[in-house]
Amino acid sequence: MHVNMSLCKDGKNIFDDPDGELGLSKEAYWFIGGLMKHMKGMAAITNPLVNSYKRLVPGYDAPVCVAWSARANRSALIRIPSSRGEDSTRIELRCPDSAVNPYLALAACLAAGLDGIKKEMTPPASVDCNVFAMTDEEIRTLGIEQLPQTMGEALEAFEGSTFAREVLGDHIYTKYLEAKSAEWKKFRAEVTDWEVQEYLYKF
Repeated sequence: MHVNMSLCKDGKNIFDDPDGELGLSKEAYWFIGGLMKHMKGMAAITNPLVNSYKRLVPGYDAPVCVAWSARANRSALIRIPSSRGEDSTRIELRCPDSAVNPYLALAACLAAGLDGIKKEMTPPASVDCNVFAMTDEEIRTLGIEQLPQTMGEALEAFEGSTFAREVLGDHIYTKYLEAKSAEWKKFRAEVTDWEVQEYLYKF
């Protein structure tokens, strides 16, 4: 469930700047910076199931590197679709999946972007090459972080995020963390069909 966002003030799309080099305003860059800053702590919200992380695997179709692209680059976590202008300039976050609670996910996305605007968080340079084709060394050289690889990693990032607690409020934050931690603990105790087929006759 990709999330496309634009932001209007006084009826004007403030992400659009026809005089900007990429057609983007400073607010658009700051919004992207906020999303990138808080993305790992938000992953337990935007990707809420154990199964969500079967999609977020390096080299598959969904982006896992916390990078953005000013081009129509589907390998970037955050991309700017090619149409520009008052009615079209928007920011697309490509990691959320259809299992999200839309109220929580949209609240987190908007709060992260607005925090970026408030604190003027300038993002790193646009990554316009195919991120899927980059080597681990190239990714490290560019200082690109990756999304959590499992629900367990996502919950660690969520638990350490004061941002997530502030967005959700103490009650929802605590109950969400309790419920998802119990879900992860239960999953870890399960033996999957793959494990049976892979290991039963080998060990």
